[in-house]
Amino acid sequence: MGAVLVAVLGVTAGLTGCSSTGGKRAEDARKAAAAGGRAAVDTPRWTFGMVTHSGDGDTFWDIVRSGAKQAAVKDNIKFLYAHDDEAQQQAQLVDSYIDKKVDGIIVTLAKPDAMKGALARAEKAGIPVITVNSGSAESKKFGALTHIGQDETIAGEAVGEELNKRGKKKALCILHEQGNVGHEQRCEGAKKTFDGTMQNLYVTGTNMPDVQSSIEARLQTDKSIDAVVTLGAPFADTAVKAADSAGSKAEVDTFDLNEKVAAGLKSGDLGFAVDQQPYLQGYQAVDLLWLYKYNADVLGGGRPVLTGPQIITKDQAAELEEYAKRGTR
Repeated sequence: MGAVLVAVLGVTAGLTGCSSTGGKRAEDARKAAAAGGRAAVDTPRWTFGMVTHSGDGDTFWDIVRSGAKQAAVKDNIKFLYAHDDEAQQQAQLVDSYIDKKVDGIIVTLAKPDAMKGALARAEKAGIPVITVNSGSAESKKFGALTHIGQDETIAGEAVGEELNKRGKKKALCILHEQGNVGHEQRCEGAKKTFDGTMQNLYVTGTNMPDVQSSIEARLQTDKSIDAVVTLGAPFADTAVKAADSAGSKAEVDTFDLNEKVAAGLKSGDLGFAVDQQPYLQGYQAVDLLWLYKYNADVLGGGRPVLTGPQIITKDQAAELEEYAKRGTR
């Protein structure tokens, strides 16, 4: 108990110092954690497993994983990570963690129906589950302790409102993963608040040349499109290239933030980004599972714990670019 209290005080002191040192202490702490730093608590060595719907090479999930790993070091947790962009495979990965008798599971619900059975089996096995990023509407119904992420409909509504502020009249919403309920909610939310017209364009997200050619073809066909909204940071740069090739003056905006997006905002190649703080999603998921195991704590009161949306423009880009370079934004 005393060791935990000292750890909490130490973390608080570190955060206070961070505000007056330009983030140097936070950076030092990150490097120490990445190098396999020491736990800040003396609780048991529990094992938590995370399963996401990430495809290979998706930088967004690298950031989520980084946050989870750092929290795991602090909380004396053995952290396991697996991913698959196919929902059935994702459910099987959850089952494999159940078979290993892990102490907690973190999972995404991009395609909820395919995951319902796996979460029911986790609940039957007495393994606490926290959902992150996608599936906020289903999380509680499926027996999860809480959900951490942004409400995708609210995030989409924020996009529509921002497009209105910028005087846009016709927008294209790029969906790169068919069947992902969160992506549909983002575009629907944007349509709800956008005063102009918005069309959906479905592309094969695993094939960037196809993504570029599909966007380029639509922009060449319809010169009245003045905004393109991508639903993930890796697709923003591709959309910029497509607009250039099509000779379109459409502004490219995106969901999510990474180093390239921050640089694009800074240079003016991108208009704005919607940040849902993926590092925080991973970090908080591990931390909340630890708090539940240690002290039966649950946050949210039955509602999602929101990490976004935050609209990022050129004004904030320089500051956030530093954090994006180190892999925490």
